[in-house]
This record gives sequence, structure tokens and C-alpha cells, in this order.
Amino acid sequence: MSDFFVHPSSYVDEGAQIGAGTKIWHFSHIMSGAQIGKNCNLGQNVVISPGVILGDNVKVQNNVSVYTGVIVEDDCFLGPSCVFTNVINPRSQINRRDEYQKTLVKRGATIGANATIVCGVTLGRYSFIGSGAVVTRDVPDYALAYGSPAKLCGWMCQCGLKLVFETQNTLEVARCTACSRLYQKINNNVTEMSV
Repeated sequence: MSDFFVHPSSYVDEGAQIGAGTKIWHFSHIMSGAQIGKNCNLGQNVVISPGVILGDNVKVQNNVSVYTGVIVEDDCFLGPSCVFTNVINPRSQINRRDEYQKTLVKRGATIGANATIVCGVTLGRYSFIGSGAVVTRDVPDYALAYGSPAKLCGWMCQCGLKLVFETQNTLEVARCTACSRLYQKINNNVTEMSV
């Protein structure tokens, strides 16, 4: 008996690795060579291609296809119908399987519904990609990005609330009003400060 759940309408190919406590819901397909961590939740109509790595506690909402070349670290949220690509210049008549580009979604990142992540980018730790965004370049840690193409529009706490930075003694700092985490911003790089 397995220590993960797969709905009877879904397929898990031989050679896929699935962690304990993971749930795979209706009409999904996990291909051989995919690696899915512990306590993940994959919604309806999800496809995980060969070579994809999902960390622990990743939430993949309905209608998401995660293609070869994508690595998703722990605690990430992939919103409904978000899209990944893996070839920068696809043509139907040209096989470019040897040109797949790596896309890295770092720990704690959120991707909103219907966002498109163009291959070859890195989404920083706890970054937040707004619904419908088209991400064509790297997004820094804790950044809020949205639009088409996506632009830096603010900063987000690890808990998911927007941060407001103020200057204190020449430092730009923000304290989350919900969880009280403290952050500093230097040259558009945000880091959590120890208290």
C-alpha cells in the first residue's frame, strides 16, 4: 500500500517518485522520471513531465502543466491554469528537446492564476507573481511582480502580505503588520532581518 493518494482517474507512470502524504486528484498524469516531494497537493488535470522536480508541500492547482526543465522548491503555490514553457523559440517542425531551458521557482514562491512563466527565469524566494502576469525575466526574493510583461510592483512578506518600506537611520526597513517579520531593502534586494 502506498503512502500517497492517487485518484483512480489519474495515471502515475512507472519510474515517477512521489513523497509520503502527497495527493494527486482527478485526471492528472505524472510521467516517468518526475520527482514529487512529501505532502504535495496536485489538483485536477495536472501534468508533471519527466525530469520535473517538485519539493515538499507544493500546491499545484487545477489545469497546470509543469514541463521538463522546471524545478519547484518547497512550499510553493502554482495557481490555477498557470503556464510554464521550456523552449524559447518553439516550432512544430523542429525538434528542440535538447534545448529545454531550466526554470527555477525558489522556496515559498506564489504564482497566480493564469500567469505565464517563460522558460529560463528564476522566481526568487517568497516572490509573488500576480494573476495573468507574463514573466520574461528573473524576479528577486520577496518581490511582487505583475503585468505583461511582469514588472516589479512591490514587496511581499513570507506570510503573503504586502510590505511597506520606510527609511530608518539610512536603512529602508519594513515590518509585516501580520506576522511582525522585519525586512531590509538594499539596492532593490530584500532580506529578512533577525530580531
